[in-house]
Amino acid sequence: MSKSLKIYAATALGIGLTLTLSVMLAERNIAPMPEDPPLLGRLPDPAPASPAPPPESGLIAAAHADEAGESATFGIGREALPEELAAWDLDVSPDGTGLPEGSGDVATGEELFVERCAACHGDFAEGVGNWPALAGGEGTLADEDPVKTVGSYWPYLSTAWDYVHRSMPFGNAQTLTADETYAITAYILYSNWIVEEDFTLSRDTFDEVEMPNADGFIVDDRPETEYAKWRAEPCMEACKDGVEIIRRATSLNVTPEDDFDVNPVTGGAFEAASASVPEPEPETAPEATSDPEPEAGPDPALVAEGEKVFRQCKACHQVGEGAANRVGPHLNGILGRDIAAAEGFRYSGAMEDMEGTWDDDRLAEFLADPRGTVRGTRMAFAGLRDEADIEAVIAYLHGFE
Repeated sequence: MSKSLKIYAATALGIGLTLTLSVMLAERNIAPMPEDPPLLGRLPDPAPASPAPPPESGLIAAAHADEAGESATFGIGREALPEELAAWDLDVSPDGTGLPEGSGDVATGEELFVERCAACHGDFAEGVGNWPALAGGEGTLADEDPVKTVGSYWPYLSTAWDYVHRSMPFGNAQTLTADETYAITAYILYSNWIVEEDFTLSRDTFDEVEMPNADGFIVDDRPETEYAKWRAEPCMEACKDGVEIIRRATSLNVTPEDDFDVNPVTGGAFEAASASVPEPEPETAPEATSDPEPEAGPDPALVAEGEKVFRQCKACHQVGEGAANRVGPHLNGILGRDIAAAEGFRYSGAMEDMEGTWDDDRLAEFLADPRGTVRGTRMAFAGLRDEADIEAVIAYLHGFE
């Protein structure tokens, strides 16, 4: 037998064995075909005739049955178990009803806040990026762009406590214990200067906290006072007794003044002539004066470095045009200003008890160790450790005198 025939014979034998094994496996694993299998497109046998369902059935009928006080079932779901209801029944009322046992102080809350909350809300609750600020915003609710925080906007302390306990930290909700929630809430209150640094929040002290915007909300009475106006038939003609022109464009200085006396629309004379514009008087050159020699200021390079260091302070303090009090007082004119003298800012008792003015040396001492220099200050910043950074910041602040 030639080599080619041997190859063909071996191939044929292999194919035959494969087909035999396939048939054996199919007979063992495939269920037998029923005697009368349903065919594609074959309709099932018609069911016995039954009366048509009433017009209202299913959910509608169940709802009407419930309104009538009858037993209603929607055929979906089941009644929640008591333990399932308890897991979601976490609400706290404005008077403190629903608060669990526990307590937390400001100092503990600061540590927890830095660990669990600062990544989004900043070390001082000032907010990071697009994450919301929780402190500051006092007196901004009437602004075009108000800063709504726990201190400036929220009317109830229960809202803050409940939201922290129920929904925070973001992505890991309901992992805070009651004690941790009390402590973090106490620190948020302290960051808004609502409580002192030695305050401990608990069920017993809950009512002692007075939220600044507690009286800033009103009952929505629009259904009684406004809805009728919106739903009245609109007036389509003769809606006003008369129309009176009380001002003209010429009186608003928005009409160009040209040398024509005829109204191009009516063909008649204008009712009011344009006001004449007086010829400007020739300007006289100012007398030449010798410019005084500029006073020597801080080193520009040092000031630029101070601006960079001040970024650590911008979360709470503002400088420059339009600077306002936020979490901390504005620092315009801080050098040479009396201590605790920024108008409209609420200082801590410890700061108000200090006497004197801020000069370079005193400010440098405070920036190096705020809490060590002023026992009881509300400033949570730990201080600048590098003397060069302190010198640079002071040089920068001299530019806002």
